[in-house]
Amino acid sequence: MDWEKVFATRSSRMKASEIRELLKLLDQPDIISFAGGIPDPALFPTEEFQQAFANTLTGDKQTTALQYSVSEGYVPLRQWIAKQMEGLGIPCSIDNILITSGSQQALDYLGKLLLSPNDTALVTWPTYMGALGAFNAYEPHYDRLIANGNRSAKEYQEAAAEKNSQVKFAYMSVDFANPTGETLDRSGREKLLDLAEELDIPVIEDAAYQSLRYDGEAIPPILALDIQRKGHIDETRTLYCGSFSKTLAPGLRVGWVCAAQTVISKLVLMKQAADLHSSTINQIAIHEVASKGFDKQVAKIFTAYSTRRDCMLAALEKYMPQGVSWTKPEGGMFIWLTLPEHLDGAELLAESIETQRVAFVPGHAFYADGSNRNTMRLSFSQANEDTINEGIRRLGLLLKPI
Repeated sequence: MDWEKVFATRSSRMKASEIRELLKLLDQPDIISFAGGIPDPALFPTEEFQQAFANTLTGDKQTTALQYSVSEGYVPLRQWIAKQMEGLGIPCSIDNILITSGSQQALDYLGKLLLSPNDTALVTWPTYMGALGAFNAYEPHYDRLIANGNRSAKEYQEAAAEKNSQVKFAYMSVDFANPTGETLDRSGREKLLDLAEELDIPVIEDAAYQSLRYDGEAIPPILALDIQRKGHIDETRTLYCGSFSKTLAPGLRVGWVCAAQTVISKLVLMKQAADLHSSTINQIAIHEVASKGFDKQVAKIFTAYSTRRDCMLAALEKYMPQGVSWTKPEGGMFIWLTLPEHLDGAELLAESIETQRVAFVPGHAFYADGSNRNTMRLSFSQANEDTINEGIRRLGLLLKPI
């Protein structure tokens, strides 16, 4: 059977994640990895989850936990999320919330809901490669979103029209973005809303790292600013994607979308067609752990990750040669390096693995057009301070001849 001839055209847009491949290196004990942007398992609330699952599988809850459930998600969890959203300046009801299997599923659903082949999606340059992977299957074009830039709505429309396309949405991670670690200021968020208003398109706000702020003042989410303008969440155009993966545990795959009920009702239909509902037992366990100690868990992460970020920034200052620059994130898990233009991150990775035994993610994977090969992403979430210092020292040796 020649399977290639029967695959749908969208399959040609599906590519292996470079990060997923790099994670295989973690099995090699002598590799110092700054590649996978994943939480440190030593920080997981393991005992709390052990107790939560034990409670879930006793008494009246066990029947509910092991049974089919509603597509919208476990009601007590949605109530807890609604309360958290209100604390962010986003008053809403549980009818504005859909539980998804991680925020990655939310991005896939939104791509499916909003994109027809040949439509244009506005994304940052660089952007989260998982978003590109989710959207690629729906065969869009991409254009560069510069939230604080000078491109007008008309320019975006004209660029799309040249491809017989139309702009369908803007996607952005505004807090400690993956991969750059950068945060969009309030003015930039307001400008992004202005642009979306002019183009009459939705904004997908990827808030996976929103809770991981270590410095500076918190900035209202775009959805909160949208509600301030419109008066009610059901009148807004912003689609907020949240996740417990970076705070509690990624393996349980629990995320959510918060948006106008009109959008949520459509996403529920997609959920019913795709997997009926997210794991009930996992939702119940997440709710129990979150309701009893979410703030305590975030504080634990804050202490560990902020120390590691400071250590990596200090090591970069100490060991990087001239010509290398990097971001200074206020939170999250990532630092973004820009190298002299003649260098290629993918070629450097191969050399680094062979000679220095240090892994990172080449930056071109985060660009919709594969450009800017002189960049790399470093994650500080999993390494201790000694390992960070040694790994950056080795990278400095790798880059010294530049």
